[in-house]
Amino acid sequence: MMEESLKEMAELLSREAVDKLHAPVNFIPGVSNVPVTGKVFGSEEISAAIQASAEFWLTSGTHSETFESRFAKIVGMRHAFMVNSGSSANLLALSALTSPKLGDRALRPGDEMITVAAGFPTTVTPILQNGLIPVYVDIDLVTYVANESALEAAVSPKTRAIMMAHTLGNPFNLDLIARLAEKHNLWIIEDSCDGLGGTYKGKTLGSFGDLSTFSFYPAHHITTGEGGAVLVKKAAHKTIVESFRDWGRDCWCPSGCDNTCLKRYEWTLGELPEGYDHKYTYSHLGYNLKSGDIQAAIGLAQLDRLDSFIELRRRNWAHLKGGLKGLEEFFMLPEPSPDSEPSWFGFALTVKPGGPKTRNQIVQELNESKIATRLLFGGNLLRQPAFKGTPRRVIGELTNTDIVMNDTFWIGVWPGLTIPMLDYMIEKIHTILGVSV
Repeated sequence: MMEESLKEMAELLSREAVDKLHAPVNFIPGVSNVPVTGKVFGSEEISAAIQASAEFWLTSGTHSETFESRFAKIVGMRHAFMVNSGSSANLLALSALTSPKLGDRALRPGDEMITVAAGFPTTVTPILQNGLIPVYVDIDLVTYVANESALEAAVSPKTRAIMMAHTLGNPFNLDLIARLAEKHNLWIIEDSCDGLGGTYKGKTLGSFGDLSTFSFYPAHHITTGEGGAVLVKKAAHKTIVESFRDWGRDCWCPSGCDNTCLKRYEWTLGELPEGYDHKYTYSHLGYNLKSGDIQAAIGLAQLDRLDSFIELRRRNWAHLKGGLKGLEEFFMLPEPSPDSEPSWFGFALTVKPGGPKTRNQIVQELNESKIATRLLFGGNLLRQPAFKGTPRRVIGELTNTDIVMNDTFWIGVWPGLTIPMLDYMIEKIHTILGVSV
């Protein structure tokens, strides 16, 4: 009875919160903001958060376990592990591959990993943080994913893994990378933080790598506030990822449980005394990257909306592509990778040389018109102050990466954007360039 009463009160409070605090407002062109990203939610998410808060478990628990199981099935991987951000997911996935339990396949300082410089920093920083050497390859314009010939040229006897993201949701070269991985015995970490729900040859993104990562930050396809996940393909990697996530401990008991192995005081590991409490035995130099049950409860409500979110992102991207089709004199318009159906994160535009306005001028005028924009993350990461002097090997000149740094920006396609908002963006871009719609 108490549970039913709590649920009724939570639903009542959440509906009132939506009506009074989060009611939609009419869009007024030039007055209302057009955000580049955002979250879409309703009373279901607020009610879930209230109920989970009342339970007051706070750390990972039953909601987390349910979310992990459901999310792994949606993506098509064996196990999922919630973490506190997509960046933590990348750090966890890569760190897990340094485990001594992987034997000769464990990554070691000085090993090389292939990646791209045109991306978000926390796809690359875990490589450096683990003492590995990033091997940077250039990208192709309009798809913004790794160049195929550069990928093939990047492999050396020291190469042990490939880690890169599906840029703005557009799948990278999955067939080629799978072939390279098989030929050279390489690990694949598939950063799918921007690509939830996208497919390549009908198969879901995030299901191709040995490990894959996702972000649930409010800008992303679903949100838990702060949050993310690491997914693994093989059962053998489950306890390794779990250990690195949970302080590096050897014990695999879920939160709140003890003695799952039925020999908690019978282990002899390392140089510890015989029978040392397995719950306080550590097999890795780990972290605490867990998420909490309130976030997981919100995430479960968001998963119910995922199909509609994907549909709206694709609709919005297609609407912008159609509306900007006549501006190919001024822009390189984006294209999906062959054989893919992305769940788009954004709509990229690269300004061609010789036009009436530079990238910076266009972005400034859009922002003055209440239309938010973003650059393509870090541009060329090697030109960022944090990456100055960091270890690296570079394939070629990264010419297109520099073009992206200087001339590319993107606008939103998230589900909260309406057709009038999209039409306003299309109209304003035409106006800035002095072209009638």
